[in-house]
Amino acid sequence: MTDTVVLSDLKTRHRAMWASGDYPAVAAEVVHALGEDLVDACSVHAGQRVLDVAAGTGNAAIAAAARGADVVATDLTPELLDAGRLVAAGRGVDLAWQQADAEDLPFADAAFDVALSAIGVMFAPHHQAAADEIVRVTRPGGTIGLASWTPDGFIGQMFATMKPFAPAPPPGAQPPPRWGDEAHVRSLLGDRVTDVRAEVRTLPVTLFADGEEFRAYFASRYGPTIAVRRSLEGDPDRLAALDAALRDLGARHLDADGAMDWEYLLLVATRA
Repeated sequence: MTDTVVLSDLKTRHRAMWASGDYPAVAAEVVHALGEDLVDACSVHAGQRVLDVAAGTGNAAIAAAARGADVVATDLTPELLDAGRLVAAGRGVDLAWQQADAEDLPFADAAFDVALSAIGVMFAPHHQAAADEIVRVTRPGGTIGLASWTPDGFIGQMFATMKPFAPAPPPGAQPPPRWGDEAHVRSLLGDRVTDVRAEVRTLPVTLFADGEEFRAYFASRYGPTIAVRRSLEGDPDRLAALDAALRDLGARHLDADGAMDWEYLLLVATRA
């Protein structure tokens, strides 16, 4: 099997994974604030041309467009873009939506004033390729902004919890939470950026009453969790063990008031 065929199969599986479940609900009910936070950090304003890479349903893209920016939202999964169009229409916000691979963006060099991604590009399997594309399409003096779950935060721990139960990743694929490691992102961007500002923040989450509610929500809505559970359908004991581990993870992170803090890295840099 050629490398091209393997890569095509990987992208097909990624599209299907994010189309499964109900990620638009996760975007609207759990992580919506991250888009606004990232747009604030990038100081997006009217008249700028902005690209949202791996936009999902467009939490960041819609926030940028609401400020008067000329925005293109891209994602590998067209079902997420379709959901984003409905959200934008409901808010009376106008922007462009285009299916695109974060590792092979269909735009000219230096085409955008701002290129950003809110917990999106971190899921592209080949980190350097995705980082190279974000840098390439940003004009010199423009802004690159990234919000990514950290390895040690709640979602990073969730991926670590699922890892022993998941199929082996394809060769060359890297773990998504590495984008939440400042040193890793700095190495990806290299000397092609200046004025790097990085801050670890937390997203408050109050949707879940207990660990089981968290487990059930992610098992039915979140593509990566759904994919791992499906891989275990022929092994009920391991599936039960995964569910127990996810339930325990959620319970450990809930405080007495039923709140969680999900840690993420917010990094903003200037294209050199």
